[in-house]
Parts: sequence; C-alpha cells; structure tokens
Amino acid sequence: MLTERIWSGNSLRNFHYLIACAETGEALAVDPLEWRLCLEAARKRGWEITQILNTHEHTDHTGGNAGLRAATRAKVAAHAAAAARIGGVDRGLARGDVIKVGRTVELECLDTPGHTLAHVCLLARTEEPALFCGDTLFNAGAGNCHNGGDPEKLYESFVTQLARLPDETRVFPGHEYLARNLEFTLDREPTNPDAPRLLGEARHHDPAAAMVTTLGQEKRINTFLRLQNPTVIARLREAFPDLGEHPDARTVFVKLRELRNRW
Repeated sequence: MLTERIWSGNSLRNFHYLIACAETGEALAVDPLEWRLCLEAARKRGWEITQILNTHEHTDHTGGNAGLRAATRAKVAAHAAAAARIGGVDRGLARGDVIKVGRTVELECLDTPGHTLAHVCLLARTEEPALFCGDTLFNAGAGNCHNGGDPEKLYESFVTQLARLPDETRVFPGHEYLARNLEFTLDREPTNPDAPRLLGEARHHDPAAAMVTTLGQEKRINTFLRLQNPTVIARLREAFPDLGEHPDARTVFVKLRELRNRW
C-alpha cells in the first residue's frame, strides 16, 4: 500500500490522502476538498484516482467531490446513512465493508459515529497498520460534536473500536491540530511526561511535514484516551465540582469534550 498525505494549506487545516496500489497505480482519494492538489499529486506519482472516499458529510470533506469526479470519473463511497446528504454517492458503506484499491490494497470500514452520526474510518491491516480517521480521532485530540454529532457515541467509538487497535497503528486524521490539542493535554494533565517535547516540535514544524503519531503514542498524549488518569480526573473536577470522586470513563470523556468545546 502506498500512501500520500496532502497538506491543503487552507484555513481549515485539512489533510487529504491518496492510497494507491503499487502494482496497478490505482488510487483512492480520501476527503479531497482541495481536489486539484490531489489530482496534481496523483499525476506526479503516476497514479490514477479511481475512487473517492468521504469519511463524513461535512462540506470541508465533500466539497471537492464534484471537481475530482469530473476530472477522473472516480466513483464515490461514503457511509450509507450519509449518502443522501452528500449526493452523488455510488457506494453506501457499512461496518465491515472492504474497499479494494487495485490488486493489493484492502481497507476495512469502521462505523465510528460521534463527530457526526454517520462517519467511517478506514483501517489498513497491513504490516504497519494505518487508520484514516477523518474527524473522529485527531493527533492528540477528538472531533467535536457541534454539527450533528453526539459525544456519547464518540466515546463508544473511541473505547470499543479505536482504543482496541494495535498500538503500532499509524493515525491519519482529517485536519492538522496537533499543537492546539497538546496544549489542551497539558492544561488537563500538566505533569504529562510526553506532551511537552512533542508540543515544542509541533509549534515549529511545517504542517506539510507534521509528524504521524501511532495509537500507542496517542494513549500517552491524548487526553481522550487517558480517562482513568488521576490528574485528568482531579483537574476535571475543578471545572465540574459535581463530578464525584470516582466518575466512570464515559462521564470523564463527555465532560472533557464539553470543556474542550469552550477551551
């Protein structure tokens, strides 16, 4: 499996991805808002974009579909429950479906509601597994639930699916928010041993060359995966005095998401 991460350079800080078959050069474009950049990247690599995948229905992920489809005649795939809202979807996806790219690439669809009620992540179960996670999981953060989402469903997606993936799984999100998310981590857990160094790097890096974290790293730096940490809970209780001495993980997650909304 060949992967090209494309930095949009726009104000939304979008990442786009091309996932290609090394044998045939066929490629899948993930959330190609700045579709011309995706087309240019494919042409430079000698790839042919034959499919488009939208992780969810928001226009900052679907807005490039029409242009890229017109340029390539690529087929569009998205969550079946979001297909009508997106429009022009050729294949509606459900949990466990497999997207094949060329002869060598197979991507498993995970049904991961939360940021929106219809959201898919793509999992490549390769020697170096990779997760293309849209706006569900960010580097050191979690998606918001402002526009049609549900934080309790996001918690379920994190705990029952994403947190159970192998620690070596590489995390490829839909936006580059690493520095801001690490600042939130340190606001919630000032004694976190791993976040300060990464924050120093994140504040000075070129977003186009931003680091790719693994799920193992995320468990060390992402507050939304550190729900049992005593410092996180103690600091959360300062903001929510009625939290109680021993809140369950779901409550901690939901309260963290509420706090992050206004932080």
